[in-house]
Amino acid sequence: MAMDYIIEKLGGRIAFGGDYNPEQWPEEIWKHDVALMKEAGVNLVSVGIFSWALLEPEEGRYEFGWLDRALDLLYTNGISVDLANASASPPPWFSRKYPDSLPVDADGVRQSYGSRQAFAACSPDYRRAAAALTTAIVQRYAGHPAVVMWHVHNEYGCHNQPDFGPHAERGFQEWLQRRYGNLEALNKAWGTAFWSQHYYDWAEILPPRRSGTWVNPTQQLDFARFSSDALLECFNAEADIIRAHSKHPVTTNFMGFNMGLNAPVDYWRWSGHMDVVSNDHYLIAADERNFQELAMTADLTRGWAQGKPWLLMEHSTSAVNWQPRNIAKAPGEMLRNSLQHVARGTDGVLFFQWRASRAGAEKFHSGLVPHAGRDSKVWREVVELGRALESISEVAGSTVKAEACIIHDTDARWGTELDSHPSEDARNLPETRRWHDALYRAGVTTDIRQSTDDLSGYKLVIAPMLYLVTDEAAAKLHEYVEAGGTLVITYFSGIVDQKDHIRMDPVNGGGYPGAFSELLGVSMEEFFPLRSGDAVGLSRFGSGTVWSELGKATGAEVLATFDDGGSPAVTRRAGSTGRGAAYYVATSLGSAGLAELLQLLCPDAGVEPVLGIQPPEDVEIVRRSNGAKDWTFVINHSAQNVQVPLDGVELLSGTATGGTLNLTAGGVAVVAAPA
Repeated sequence: MAMDYIIEKLGGRIAFGGDYNPEQWPEEIWKHDVALMKEAGVNLVSVGIFSWALLEPEEGRYEFGWLDRALDLLYTNGISVDLANASASPPPWFSRKYPDSLPVDADGVRQSYGSRQAFAACSPDYRRAAAALTTAIVQRYAGHPAVVMWHVHNEYGCHNQPDFGPHAERGFQEWLQRRYGNLEALNKAWGTAFWSQHYYDWAEILPPRRSGTWVNPTQQLDFARFSSDALLECFNAEADIIRAHSKHPVTTNFMGFNMGLNAPVDYWRWSGHMDVVSNDHYLIAADERNFQELAMTADLTRGWAQGKPWLLMEHSTSAVNWQPRNIAKAPGEMLRNSLQHVARGTDGVLFFQWRASRAGAEKFHSGLVPHAGRDSKVWREVVELGRALESISEVAGSTVKAEACIIHDTDARWGTELDSHPSEDARNLPETRRWHDALYRAGVTTDIRQSTDDLSGYKLVIAPMLYLVTDEAAAKLHEYVEAGGTLVITYFSGIVDQKDHIRMDPVNGGGYPGAFSELLGVSMEEFFPLRSGDAVGLSRFGSGTVWSELGKATGAEVLATFDDGGSPAVTRRAGSTGRGAAYYVATSLGSAGLAELLQLLCPDAGVEPVLGIQPPEDVEIVRRSNGAKDWTFVINHSAQNVQVPLDGVELLSGTATGGTLNLTAGGVAVVAAPA
């Protein structure tokens, strides 16, 4: 099952629509909803995501009448449905009846119900009730002609993870027994000789609740891994019930880069369980380059999908409700955002939600139908988007090709977010974004993958702050260079193994960056993190922030040194066969320094921008292809009109470019041409 199944069910059209919550509105409004959906070109809506309380008003008694009527109405009007199993938010009666199903925070305080996702993932009562609800829904609607896809839960772990309650405690102990087999292995892995933490009974092990100071870091990592697996068990249990009754694809919506150590869900591990990889994305209004962050998140989602088309399950038509200042989107921004996602691999553009709510916590969140109704900027742009997606439907099923790749491992990211590290500024995600932004500005399309994936198809691989790395991954990166690839590794990489133990020889020492010292031809003996706001001068590539190091080259060519001591700051070591190269960057370079370094890296690796030239500033160029035909997306985020050398037919306007694409400020173009 994949997106091609959905596209086929939609008559070959790109999916367009969003969350539809008919239960929030009087039934006489529903006929107006479907009329507006047809006007806009909507062909897929998600239904029932937060409907548990209305579908099961008391335990074991289900009321499906309203949902029957809603699905029948949608089908009659040619609108397909991504039907949810409604397990995302238990109703108040359930939480009141089973109070120990509620999650517990790190201070041991049990949370109340009254918002959403008020459940503990390991609660047997929750799991039993969610399974019963799922069974009832799929048995009733598996054969309904409107349904083409199943939506399990919603944004797993968004508000209730990690849970530190008694169910999680028992689940964690059982998970650890499966992982380590015996307490001797666990004590060794956790380094419990430190601070008198040795365990003699599994029952002594607790979730890493609040303590007097730093909790064992390996315990924190393992608890994050366990928490992700506990939620995955919930997904799989419900997905298995659905698959036993229905042939339609099953998915749940991911949340991009939002799942850090404090909300741990390992999407790399989860993605293999999805029939279709789906993602939600919302711009951060305070982020001046949020369009680049959108691109990076879409590239990550494509990585989870192993390069195949995926589904944008949610984004917003305009403002959201949950940021300190919820800034409305400027005219044309919604179209640019939507086609950015399509350019980077989605075959569907869905939103939260269809109608902006009139009550509840998200009533100020924008919708496809705003409070102002049809006579509004938002609605006019929704109709425009529907027409645009219809005009480029031939893109569906094609894929994005990238010559460069960024490594983003979940454990490496979580590891950098642990406490008691050399600098709180040394975090994997910000450094990853700096490198992605540099490649984005250079016009280089970038995949995002994990270190254990097959990287042989990439000419250039960047590993930003790969703090935690397994032996398997380290070996793969060595092999990648020896096979002729160009690899870049940054500071604070290769430092620990999967147990968060420093990579070193207790007798002879070793030096940083641990797992990669030999490959890179450098040996760093000491970290010199920088104070907040400080910078260190370099002999080349400008200056560095966050980090510097003391050490030497042991076989690498030194491309730049630190001004304050002459230690290597940027190095290059050729592969032992004369092919490939391994670069080391021992600081966090600014945008100008990264651009200068890429001028060396890209020719060294044989990587070129999509059109062979660096695009104008803030102009995004990405290409999708099916082997026979190419579609080049050009998205102008700048306030200037631009010209781009590009020949073909521009699909949004239906006109030939004549060899040069003229694009207005804020404009979007999709140019089709033979491959």
